[in-house]
Amino acid sequence: MKILITGATSGLGRNACEYLLQRGVEVIACGRNQQAGQQLSDMGATFIAQELAELTLQNAKKMMAGCDAVWHCAALSSPWGKRQDFENTNVHATRILAMAAGEAEVPRFIHISTPAIYFNFTHQQNIAESTVNKHFANQYARTKYLAETIIEQCVTKFPATRYTILRPRGLFGPHDRVLLPRLLAQIKSRNGKLVLPNGGNNHFDLTYVGNVVHAMQLATHQSDLKSGEIYNITNQQPQALKHTLQQLFGELNLSCEIRSAPYPLLYGLAATLEFIAHFTGKEPLLTRYSLGAAYFTMTLDNQKAQQELGYYPLYTMQQGIYLTAKWLKQENSC
Repeated sequence: MKILITGATSGLGRNACEYLLQRGVEVIACGRNQQAGQQLSDMGATFIAQELAELTLQNAKKMMAGCDAVWHCAALSSPWGKRQDFENTNVHATRILAMAAGEAEVPRFIHISTPAIYFNFTHQQNIAESTVNKHFANQYARTKYLAETIIEQCVTKFPATRYTILRPRGLFGPHDRVLLPRLLAQIKSRNGKLVLPNGGNNHFDLTYVGNVVHAMQLATHQSDLKSGEIYNITNQQPQALKHTLQQLFGELNLSCEIRSAPYPLLYGLAATLEFIAHFTGKEPLLTRYSLGAAYFTMTLDNQKAQQELGYYPLYTMQQGIYLTAKWLKQENSC
């Protein structure tokens, strides 16, 4: 089997590459980080340095020539940034890759989306895949939704390719460059203190990255899935954010004091920081979206993934936290 993985040099894509290479699968790894690309090459992957925002249909077809599947993990995943950057990476690149796969009749196309498209600054529990949100919290959520509409269009246009959309919630694990770095930056900037709305006592679904790779593998090999189906992916263990962080800090031997602050007060601070960021051009340490994501309860309905995809987590939250801490120690990240 031969699989093209986008976003291969960090996060989910990097974990997916390592997983497949360890199992003897031929991997075409597409990414921007040359150093990480060399590491993947040393592991046996064929690395292609490519800025997806500049990808052409011709180049995309060349990258996926002879592939049995495309795992599209790349995205601009950030609570803050320029509208055009999100458009280029999350919408344009997805359109090119999805069309190229269809025209080349690649059998499987796995698109990694996000439950951020559900987020609406309210408490939500057991959110089903059919839930529709017309107003999006930021450019990331908006453009990932638009990317899904592109996949839906390709479903009818390219029947030889089976498209599957996965919405993993709150990814954490090795090679993370989004969630953990921002969290640790806040702790270091506040001398070991972390302020959370409601003290981090609200419950959330999170997902260890190895479980998402497992879900992509299932979506690739299941023979009876319909093209265009969407699946929520989580660790199926919602728990208080405070509890998760305390487990992680314990594994890291990191001293951190979690303090509580009223949500309205923090919201006002985030709005002020965002206003300043419009002039500085630098991402604020706190945004209204990241604050809301840490405050509002958000759990997903997993029944469809269980019944149709056969997805159940391979790693518990405790196991995922242990493996994440182990990687962070090895990388001297904290």
